[in-house]
Amino acid sequence: MAVMHSRILSDPLESRTLLSMLVISNNVHLSDAEIELTAIRAQGAGGQNVNKVSSAVHLRFDIPASSLPPFYKERLLALRDSRITSEGVLVLKAQQYRTQEQNRADALERLVELILSATKVEKKRRPTKPTLGSKKRRLESKTKRGSIKAGRGKVDF
Repeated sequence: MAVMHSRILSDPLESRTLLSMLVISNNVHLSDAEIELTAIRAQGAGGQNVNKVSSAVHLRFDIPASSLPPFYKERLLALRDSRITSEGVLVLKAQQYRTQEQNRADALERLVELILSATKVEKKRRPTKPTLGSKKRRLESKTKRGSIKAGRGKVDF
């Protein structure tokens, strides 16, 4: 999944603004100013590297204050996700990789995936009925099983 926009433009000012945008879909973009990224020390095993280097990334994204369309905001805030605070701030922690750059890319990719999954509208289920053949097969197996059980009783001579 592509995270950053990398189209080369003739106007340097326009290209600078597009390169600092996170692409969600064809017509939905987030500016880097809306996403707060903080480098922190990672948890877990890793020895001296994990104790001295701030390679983990803490991503904070304020959903109500963002430039997302209202439909996207409603769907994200409706998620019952522990990563979304009561104020509507999404907090993601990325510490899977050894480098800060990889963790930053991972956090941004997970943000895009979360937004896209929240806005995906599920199709309404259309209830179906069992076919006539499946009803017959079910009833035949029930009568067969019943006759087997009936044969287990006492035999009267």
